[in-house]
Amino acid sequence: MKTRETKQKDLVALTESLQNAKSAMVVSFTKLSVNKDIEFRNNLREAGANYQVVKNTLARIAVKDTPFEQASEHFKGVTAIAWTENDPVILSKAISKFMKDNADIYTFKTGVVDGRLLDLKQVQTIASLPSKEELISKMLWVLNAQAQRLVTVINAVPRDLAIVIKQIGDKAPAGEAKAEAPAEAAPAVEAEAPVEAAPAVEAEAPAAEAEAPAAEAEAPAVEAAEPAPAEEAPAAEGEEKAE
Repeated sequence: MKTRETKQKDLVALTESLQNAKSAMVVSFTKLSVNKDIEFRNNLREAGANYQVVKNTLARIAVKDTPFEQASEHFKGVTAIAWTENDPVILSKAISKFMKDNADIYTFKTGVVDGRLLDLKQVQTIASLPSKEELISKMLWVLNAQAQRLVTVINAVPRDLAIVIKQIGDKAPAGEAKAEAPAEAAPAVEAEAPVEAAPAVEAEAPAAEAEAPAAEAEAPAVEAAEPAPAEEAPAAEGEEKAE
């Protein structure tokens, strides 16, 4: 039988543990065998939880002024408390599974998670959620997948750039041929360079030439007028003969 001093130490230890706990589950049992008790304790230990069969009076004192005080009304009959400072989802999974597999031995009384009083159905709902470790694992997988895609895209840029450069290099002769095409078109510009204004000048030149024959036409008229004195010469000669 425990002494008063031992009970006081147990109370202090339980109180301190529950004050730092994030969640706690209260269960009861009947016809419990040693092997089944050990199995249950091992499952809770793997879930990172503590487990202790407590006296109801001691439990009510231990949860006073803590978030678990609202569970005091369930401290009746045989009472055992499982609590954890870690992810409450892991504890919920362990409790709900063991309660389901050993319903003839264990009975779920109540649970407290993040200050909320829960029944077994609510605990099972929490148990269906992924644990913190699973969420971190999934998040890391997503981040890793995104990182791999980013690396693939980054590696694809130089590769695609090299392909484009190669294609440009393959098409370079055709580009040079197109570049030479304007050089052949240059003579067309040269052909157009002699503006038709020059013939216009030549057209005016014939007009000047046309005026020149007119002048020449007048010149014979003058020359035709000059022989008139020549006709007077025989008259003079006649007068000389008359004398």
